[in-house]
Amino acid sequence: MTNYDTLTEAINTKQAEGYTFDFNLSNSTLNCKTLNQTFEANEFHVDAFYRFEGDSNPDDSSILYAIRTQSGVKGLLVDAYGAYSDNLNAAMIQKLQIR
Repeated sequence: MTNYDTLTEAINTKQAEGYTFDFNLSNSTLNCKTLNQTFEANEFHVDAFYRFEGDSNPDDSSILYAIRTQSGVKGLLVDAYGAYSDNLNAAMIQKLQIR
């Protein structure tokens, strides 16, 4: 897996690779506002993820997920490390778990 120095560098590279849609996370679905579509945990696959640590502030830490849905939609989800403290259901926590 490629390592990127910055979140911006990773986003730009993944967008050039076709991950052009933005995803948002709810407690039980992944949402794409541009397409007005939602995806259940069993309807998408995490192709890659990249962790970024804040240099001076731990609150700046984030994860970039490169996601592909079963219907072929490719996009990115940027999330804070604290996502698991939000009200995600078990299926979403399992799907987005870093291994």
